[in-house]
Amino acid sequence: MGEIFYILRYTVPSVIVFITAWFLLKEFFQQENKKRHADLMSDRMRISLPLRLQAYERLVLFLERISPNNLIMRVYQPDLSAVELHKQLVKSIRDEYTHNLSQQLYISPKAWELINQAYEESMGQINSLASSLKEEATGTDLSQKILETDLERSATKAAMDFLKSEARKSF
Repeated sequence: MGEIFYILRYTVPSVIVFITAWFLLKEFFQQENKKRHADLMSDRMRISLPLRLQAYERLVLFLERISPNNLIMRVYQPDLSAVELHKQLVKSIRDEYTHNLSQQLYISPKAWELINQAYEESMGQINSLASSLKEEATGTDLSQKILETDLERSATKAAMDFLKSEARKSF
């Protein structure tokens, strides 16, 4: 019986010291992992935030460039027929869209969905307005029809508002 007390007298304090050290080291390593994770996230944000803001800028610019007034001002030439102007308008919108495709990496899926809706709505409205004209219509006729219809598209406005609000959340 005395031998058991003798063994317990040295074993119990050793076990208590071991358990205490184990918990302290575990807590220390968890805090270090949290700190390292926070540093890593800070570095990521420092690198990715400018890229994300640039993506928002480019996509807002895209939406502005496909708006009817800006699009007509860039593409219109007085000697074009309605068919030729229509082709150039569609080409301009497509070129802008393909130029900005990679920006979807930096924005939310919801924002990209709204961008796609604005793109499709712009293309659809320009196509329908062009098809409603007579074959001998001039580019001036098409441009007037586009501007008169006032294509203040709800999808474009919704996408732009969403992009702006999402960009503000980045700060």
